[in-house]
Amino acid sequence: MWFFDPFKALDAEALRQQVYVPLEEAERCQRAVAPADHRRNSASRSQSVDLEREAYPDVGNSIIMGTLRKNTPSHGSISSFDTSDMADIELNPLTPARAHLKEEVDAEAAASGLSSVHDRKCILINKALQDIGMGRYQWLLFCGSGFGCEPTVRFATLALNVGLIKGAFGWGFLSDVIGRRIPFSTSCLLIAGLCAMGLGATTTFLQACVLIALLGSGIGGSLPVDGALLLEFLPQSSGNKLTLLSAWWPAGQLTAALLAWAFQNHGWRYLSFTLGGITLLCQICRFLLFRLSESPKFLLSKGRQDEAVAIIYAVARLNGKKTWLTSELLEEIGGTVDAEVAAVEKEQCAIMKLINDTFGRFPTQNIKSLFSNRRLAMNTLLLWIIWTAIGLGYPLFNAFLPQYLASSGQDRSPKPGSILYRDYAIASVVGWLGSPVACWAVDTRLGRRKPMAIATFFTGVFLFLFTVSTAAPWQLACSCVVSFFQTIMYGVLYSYTPETFPTTSRGTGSGIASCLNRVAGLCAPLIGIYAAATDPRIPIYVGGALISLAFMAMLFLRIETRGRTIL
Repeated sequence: MWFFDPFKALDAEALRQQVYVPLEEAERCQRAVAPADHRRNSASRSQSVDLEREAYPDVGNSIIMGTLRKNTPSHGSISSFDTSDMADIELNPLTPARAHLKEEVDAEAAASGLSSVHDRKCILINKALQDIGMGRYQWLLFCGSGFGCEPTVRFATLALNVGLIKGAFGWGFLSDVIGRRIPFSTSCLLIAGLCAMGLGATTTFLQACVLIALLGSGIGGSLPVDGALLLEFLPQSSGNKLTLLSAWWPAGQLTAALLAWAFQNHGWRYLSFTLGGITLLCQICRFLLFRLSESPKFLLSKGRQDEAVAIIYAVARLNGKKTWLTSELLEEIGGTVDAEVAAVEKEQCAIMKLINDTFGRFPTQNIKSLFSNRRLAMNTLLLWIIWTAIGLGYPLFNAFLPQYLASSGQDRSPKPGSILYRDYAIASVVGWLGSPVACWAVDTRLGRRKPMAIATFFTGVFLFLFTVSTAAPWQLACSCVVSFFQTIMYGVLYSYTPETFPTTSRGTGSGIASCLNRVAGLCAPLIGIYAAATDPRIPIYVGGALISLAFMAMLFLRIETRGRTIL
């Protein structure tokens, strides 16, 4: 049973017998061909072809007969046909259903500007996931990814930020080399939970700093790994669910605030033990709740096509659906690569090669692919600027908000701890409401960029307005508004970032973004400590300015990912 061996290889043949349905009999064809009984009762092949041609009027005669249009570029080792190939074509024609599917793949490949063998196969994987639909597997993965947003106690220290930097880049790059599954299973929850519990038992400040840094290295892996894995399993019509993942952040903050409120008279060690225990419980649920599979798109990028198809079968079985995808179909429509290239890809999967790639050289090739064309390069740079600005502006408000509220701004009259945690809990609840709003907005005509920019603009505005009055109701109201728009901003940015990067460098690109976010966060304690000593409003002013800088950078983003094929 997989419960005892969750990493056991899938039995592809057994899965195929349970979920496979021929493409011609698949639901996608039944919806398009009417009446279906006519096709099944056709007396001859020519009658069947005529019916399919009527059902798919946009499919040209040359494609129905198995030929490739002259203006279609070759992919991999696929060759273009000419009239001299007619004998072979008549023996091995494309069926009308396959011809129509190929037409769809050709159109999407042309629209995306990417037409390599890997890209075309990713498009087929997308279509198979779309036909399977959003189901039990994706929702379990959604919950498992959300567990990674459960915060441990926030220790605003240099050690934590150093750990976050290491975790963001290290786990992000590693996920592009060895896959998403192992980092997802071990990076955030297991390391963070163990370190949080160990932190409660420390006796010296040095021990605490070491464990906090290790804790940060686990948490830092959640952005590049969890988002990439969930994105690569979502059907295209459910892409907004990655934005909905942001609902877990305020939920985690609320949990931490309520526990801190409960333990305020007992000491921070009890809080650390409790949050560490909750995190480890989430890790156990993530590991045993369902069988986690590797990303099929990652496997395609490594030449492991049969494994990718087996995973699609596993997803279909858990969702209670059928699928038409086969390795043969991937080869027939997606294309084949040269034997020499396939041999190289196979060699890259060897354990020693992976170890050497991981620890022996800097991932220059992964970074270069993020700048493969001018449009992508511009978008990548702007995203990194945005993550850097938010990385400094976000903690300047959030991390120092309790201190500012405790001093009530200018008059520095202390607030009781119960009121402080109450206000923080209320702001977290309001922030949670921003997630469904973000999920709805990104699927409207506004797309991804506009809701993100609008939310960022209002976040910056209300950061400045926060210090207008020291009255408690005003501060609470501003905190709630900031939390609401901040959740939308971060939620859309969190989903938009991996969507813009290619599969082969998605972990690296997202990891660098998160790494820059954490590097900027290193400066937050310095600004907060020294500037707040002069005026407690300065960290909030600087935070507002940086959030406004992120807003201006968003206005120049070049890529809109709504409705776009995610390769």
